[in-house]
Amino acid sequence: MISFEFAEHFTQEWIESWNSHNLDIILSHYTDDFCIRTPMAAKLFPESNGVVDGKENVRKYWTIGLERIPNLKFELIDFLVGIDGITIYYLNTATNKKTAEVMSFDENLKVNKASAYYTA
Repeated sequence: MISFEFAEHFTQEWIESWNSHNLDIILSHYTDDFCIRTPMAAKLFPESNGVVDGKENVRKYWTIGLERIPNLKFELIDFLVGIDGITIYYLNTATNKKTAEVMSFDENLKVNKASAYYTA
């Protein structure tokens, strides 16, 4: 079960890692077999059809994203805690779009699945 304290710490660390643009730090939160489902991948990494499997493929996708949005910065709006996951609700200040990212964790408290939802 995910505790509120873990979720709060993870969320802050996650936002800071993205704002650092350091992919090694960002990817340290994820399992090797991590899978993300996101309409942004369909745009930036078309061969994925919106589903990117495996940490190395995710690295390729996120490298493209960071290159295309060099001023990327996330601001936390809120986070929600579930039994085995967290939803992080944030604003991408570079695009002025809100995102909700729903993350599931494995037994080692690493993210193994995520789905992202965006404002229009």
